[in-house]
Amino acid sequence: MDALDRVVKPKTKRAKRFLEKREPKLSENIKNAMLIKGGNASSTVTQVLRDVYALKKPYGVLYKKKNITRPFEDQTSLEFFSKKSDCSLFMFGSHNKKRPNNLVIGRMYDYHVLDMIEVGIEKFVSLKDIKNSKCPEGTKPMLIFAGDDFDVTEVGIEKFVSLKDIKNSKCPEGTKPMLIFAGDDFDVTEDYRRLKSLLIDFFRGPTVSNVRLAGLEYVLHFTALNGKIYFRSYKLLLKKSGCRTPRIELEEMGPSLDLVLRRTHLASDDLYKLSMKMPKALKPKKKKNVSHDTFGTTYGRIHMQKQDLSKLQTRKMKGLKKRPAERKAEDQEKKSKRIKKD
Repeated sequence: MDALDRVVKPKTKRAKRFLEKREPKLSENIKNAMLIKGGNASSTVTQVLRDVYALKKPYGVLYKKKNITRPFEDQTSLEFFSKKSDCSLFMFGSHNKKRPNNLVIGRMYDYHVLDMIEVGIEKFVSLKDIKNSKCPEGTKPMLIFAGDDFDVTEVGIEKFVSLKDIKNSKCPEGTKPMLIFAGDDFDVTEDYRRLKSLLIDFFRGPTVSNVRLAGLEYVLHFTALNGKIYFRSYKLLLKKSGCRTPRIELEEMGPSLDLVLRRTHLASDDLYKLSMKMPKALKPKKKKNVSHDTFGTTYGRIHMQKQDLSKLQTRKMKGLKKRPAERKAEDQEKKSKRIKKD
C-alpha cells in the first residue's frame, strides 16, 4: 500500500487539524495549482512556469527541481504530487525535439487525472520583458523642498535606491482576474470547449460574493483563431472622466503566449458528470410558483381572490367632484331600483 493511501490516525491536535483540512467539504477550498518542470525544460518553458506562478500566487506551488515524468504515459507521479501538495490543478512543462516548448495543463478529481490538454508554445513574451514607463520622457516634474538647511554647496550620498530597484507589482498577489474568451471554437469544438473550462478552472481565483471597482486590476484574454490560441494579459487602468464612471484603459503587462493545440486526454462523459455533481445539501430547495430566466431574473406567480373594485378608495380631486344635478340623478336611480326590488 502506498504511504499516502494509508489511514493515518493523528497523534497531535496539529495533525488532526491538518487532516481535517484535507477531508472532503460541502464548499471546497480554492483550487491550488502545481507547476512542474520536466526532465528536459528549455529556458522558455521555465520562464512560462514562473510567470504563470506569479499570476496564481498565493494559490500555487512551483516545483523548481526537474521531474522526469511523462503525463500521457504514466500519471502516477502527478497523482502523488497532487496528494502531497493538495493541488487539484497542474501545469507541466517540457521540451524535446518532437514537441518543443511543450505545456500540459490538467486537473484532478479525487487525486486522479480528470482532463489533460497539451499545447505548444510558438511565441512568448515574459512579464519582465514588458516594461511600463515609470517616468515619461519630456514631462515637467514638481519640485518640493522641506527644511531650512538648503543653503549648502556640497553633499554626500549616504543612501541610494535606483529606478530599477523599485519594482511596481504588475499582478498584485491574490487578486481575481477577469477572463475573456473570443472565438467560435470555444463553443463549437469539444476539445476547445474543455480547454475553456480548464482555463477558467485554472485562473478563476477565489469565489467572492461582491467585487469593488478598484478590485478589477487585470484581464486575461484568450482568442481562438485559425487553429491557434492567443493568450494576452492586460493591466486595467482607471482614468479620470467627466462623470462618476471612470475611463478604462488597458496596458499590456505580460505574459503573452501564442499556443497551438496538440494532444488531449479528456474524461468520459459519465466521469465528467460525476465530477460536476453538486451535493444535495447545497442544492436550493424548489419553491412553488417561482421561476428564473436565462439572465437570473426571478418571476413569481401570486394567486389572489376576486376583489370588489367598487369599494376601492380612490384619490378625490376637486375637479372630479360630481355636480349637484348629477348627484340628484344618481339618488333618483337608486330609489327607483329599491322600489323595483320591493
